[in-house]
Amino acid sequence: MTHEFRDIVIRAFQAQKNQLKSVMVTVVALEGSSYRRPGVRMLVLENGNMVGAVSGGCVEKEILLQSESVFKTGKPKMMTYDGKYRLGCEGVLYILLELFQPAPGFELAFKSCLEQRKPFKIQSFFSKDLECDFKMGSEVVINSEAFSIQGEPIMNAEGLLVFSQNMLPCFKLVILGAEHDAVQLCKYASLTGWEVTVVSGLKEAKNIDNFPGAHQFFSSSPEDVSTLNIDAQTAVVLMSHNFAKDLRYLVALKSFRPAYIGVLGPTKRREDLLSQFIEYCPEIDDGFLESIHGPAGIDIGSETPQEIAISIISEILAITRKRKVISLSKKKGKIHNSKYE
Repeated sequence: MTHEFRDIVIRAFQAQKNQLKSVMVTVVALEGSSYRRPGVRMLVLENGNMVGAVSGGCVEKEILLQSESVFKTGKPKMMTYDGKYRLGCEGVLYILLELFQPAPGFELAFKSCLEQRKPFKIQSFFSKDLECDFKMGSEVVINSEAFSIQGEPIMNAEGLLVFSQNMLPCFKLVILGAEHDAVQLCKYASLTGWEVTVVSGLKEAKNIDNFPGAHQFFSSSPEDVSTLNIDAQTAVVLMSHNFAKDLRYLVALKSFRPAYIGVLGPTKRREDLLSQFIEYCPEIDDGFLESIHGPAGIDIGSETPQEIAISIISEILAITRKRKVISLSKKKGKIHNSKYE
């Protein structure tokens, strides 16, 4: 959800520069089931435009109406939405609406936090009593410093409930290769909300304009991959279509521990690649080897570059979220394993 909150913050500050107020909307509690769960957010602009959504569409219309009083009074408010008859989900949403007007220091602190790929926390103080007199609201905690969304510190919150989220850095995909299939993977990963870094060879006449949705683009040798900021919130896909180059990329990655490393091509190619890699790096630990997946992707009968991109992204999601890939119609019990997973 980090990328959704990032987009809300960016749009809110853009609106602020255009002299438009905005209301941040947070689902803070849920009784029963719903399309989205607590922690999902959206933004309502003073001109009626909306960024994001907290459901399939019906709730947003009511939120737009409820936000009018927040724009008028500047005071936060709670609203509930019972989706039993209108959404088909037997759940009651508790939704906090508040003006987005944080102190000036928040914009710089948040931007730095994202760039440095540091975690942060969001806390929302609220009451299910819609007539509550306490000052409700949310704050973002960055490096132990709390920034109130409404600008003023949350005071006297002892009588309120709190919904807290630990937010990880935005998920990142590093694509090592710049052919046509890399363009498609970049597009689909960007649509998923991931930050995408594309790395091409030094002699390839490519730039970031060739990769719609890319966050960064580098033209470098495989050994320069070691300069990239690859962490546990990063997936890497080797797709240079050159065996020797993929091997050099893999050797350069040996000191990192990404969440996923995908290798294109048949099983035989992966086995040959790993065999030579181990010869170069005999001391490599099992954890690194277990993060390598090839052929990359799940078996959905992919044929086109677009379908292959969907297959690879699906495998990354399944692995990073510890899911066994099955049809949801075959899954017993609830879709989500935990209450607010």
